[in-house]
Amino acid sequence: MTNSKHKKKALGRGLDAILSSPETDITSTDISGGFVAGAIAEIAISKIDMNPFQPRTDFDQMELRELAESIKVQGVIQPVTVRKLGFDKYQLIAGERRLRASQMAGLEQIPAFIRVANDEQMLELALIENIHRKDLNAIEVAISYKRLIEECDLTQEKLSSRLGRNRSTITNFLRLLKLPPKVQIALRDEMITMGHARALITIEDIAYQEHLLDKIINEDLSVRQIEQLVRELEKPENEKLKRPSITVIPEKYQETPDVLSRKLGTKVSLRRNNKGTGSIVIRFSNDNELDHIISIIQD
Repeated sequence: MTNSKHKKKALGRGLDAILSSPETDITSTDISGGFVAGAIAEIAISKIDMNPFQPRTDFDQMELRELAESIKVQGVIQPVTVRKLGFDKYQLIAGERRLRASQMAGLEQIPAFIRVANDEQMLELALIENIHRKDLNAIEVAISYKRLIEECDLTQEKLSSRLGRNRSTITNFLRLLKLPPKVQIALRDEMITMGHARALITIEDIAYQEHLLDKIINEDLSVRQIEQLVRELEKPENEKLKRPSITVIPEKYQETPDVLSRKLGTKVSLRRNNKGTGSIVIRFSNDNELDHIISIIQD
């Protein structure tokens, strides 16, 4: 028994030495001797930088306080995940809620799983962890899928394999990002369900999509009722019903959306009623596209 205890204590001292030794300092993804990767250790919270790739920025303060109270009693049950940036310096990969709650609880150290990751892997890990959260809405999931594909250079097939989800599921989520902003906001705010949104996707006309959206919200229509409305619109004899509340754009403005689309590099929609009022909708998929659009307009 004495020897066993002595060995465990010595192992602990050895791990501490590795984590605090300048010899394990890294500047990229290399870890000297391969000792640190895969280790779980108590790390000072003050030495952990937040993850700049964290796709989620809103944290419910009430839930954080509840978690902090639980941590005071039970401790941190599941370690956070970090990567080593350099000598005695780490960056959070996953577990920001646990880290924030631990700070609230007054903890100075937190158990952490240490792994190797470059910037692209950091983004991928953060997004994948985000996707597996239970409280994400469909638009947040779709945006995370899109970022993984575009910023981590993944195909839908590779993403499907990494997430363990059907490719058709990923495709259906990505299609939601083709909906007009008004519909996306309604889905994000849970005013409609994903079933409603998938039915609206099949309609090409943005104005009529928004018309049906208003009907769903105002009349509390079910998914089945909306699907029936869409099927009715697809019948040849009901061609005239497809645009019940849409005004024809005057000829001099008909090419305006295409002109703006080419100039801004994104899809632009124009709505105008008989009184001459309306709106121009400019679509963008991420902050980079938005910044690009703003820079063009400001020039």
